Amino acid sequence: MAAIGLIDEELTGSAIGAFFAVYDALGYGFLEHVYKAALERELRARGHRVAREVGVTIVYKGEDLTVQRLDMVVDDRLVIEVKRKPEWPDIGSAQLFSYLRATRLEIGLLLNFGPKPSFKRMICPNARYSKAAPAPIIESAGGADAAPPA
Repeated sequence: MAAIGLIDEELTGSAIGAFFAVYDALGYGFLEHVYKAALERELRARGHRVAREVGVTIVYKGEDLTVQRLDMVVDDRLVIEVKRKPEWPDIGSAQLFSYLRATRLEIGLLLNFGPKPSFKRMICPNARYSKAAPAPIIESAGGADAAPPA
């Protein structure tokens, strides 16, 4: 049986590589904005287009409700949420899922610059334009986690 590739495997692989390159250079202990700035530089050095603090309007019954700010959008396809928590940031998964639901984007990475670097890769079929919101597919370095974010 042939192996099935991941959605945007090359892009997410490059972003995860950039995450580890930044972590290897800086280690643990800086504030989130430092990691975001370094990650942006690393992604650009790898040839990616990076938009920071991207505002996404949430619409309710045809009216603008509020704006959510995404940490990064890479190559107009990948949402990146950056955290710096000593333990795994469960709230980050919920945040990332809401960002994917609010955009036309379907793939995201939650990157935690904690004492031990960790990440999750999340796929959300474009739920914005469907009636039923699907559960996200969360993948991490240790395999798939079937539980949707709280």
